Amino acid sequence: MKILVIIPAYNESENLVDTINDIKKYQNNKEYSLDYIIINDGSIDNTKEVCLKNKFNVINLVHNLGIGGAVQTGYIYALKNGYDIAIQFDGDHQHNASYIEDLVMPIINKNVDMTIGSRFIKDLSLFKSTKLRQFGIKILSFVLKLTTHEKIYDMTSGFRAVNKDIIKIFASDYPNDYPEPETLVTIIKRGYKVKEIPVKMNERKHGKSSITPLKSIYYMAKVTYAMIVRSYIERIK
Repeated sequence: MKILVIIPAYNESENLVDTINDIKKYQNNKEYSLDYIIINDGSIDNTKEVCLKNKFNVINLVHNLGIGGAVQTGYIYALKNGYDIAIQFDGDHQHNASYIEDLVMPIINKNVDMTIGSRFIKDLSLFKSTKLRQFGIKILSFVLKLTTHEKIYDMTSGFRAVNKDIIKIFASDYPNDYPEPETLVTIIKRGYKVKEIPVKMNERKHGKSSITPLKSIYYMAKVTYAMIVRSYIERIK
């Protein structure tokens, strides 16, 4: 069982060492193979230099592709190198590697095709994002229920694991802007099983999120529209 951790990173030079150390600490206690790849998404800080200095496994993109392009690069790498499971794991050290096993075991046991690390189904995580973003997530959850008849609470979680079939899908088709909710529509509409797993997430230590309150409102409107369009496309295929 080959497992790859995909780490998209844009200007995360201050967080990457802690992120990789967390993953390596988790690796030391497991029998199965677990690799990682950082996708340096055209960072304009010294992310590339930090990766080279620490001999991290990294793909350096020449231009900034955005979160969707960076993550899709990771899925293409996973597909070409024969990985059985791919895990998305943010480069800002907000995700906790100790929950990786909780995400991968339901897939290894073939109970589900995709798992999502969720802040909202159990009260494990003190950090749950801003009230505005939580409200937006609830709206997106309602839209998903409306379009797929499935309920997912942590719609924007970037801490996810998928099996080989979904790796192939994401390698060929992955939305660019805030893709997590839109891809959920695709996967559920195609009959794959998705399960939320309770996790604890950390607050960002260094730097700041690029998502402002104004961007949150724009994001909610844009993704709601994208989810509805995606649902229609999947229905007529």
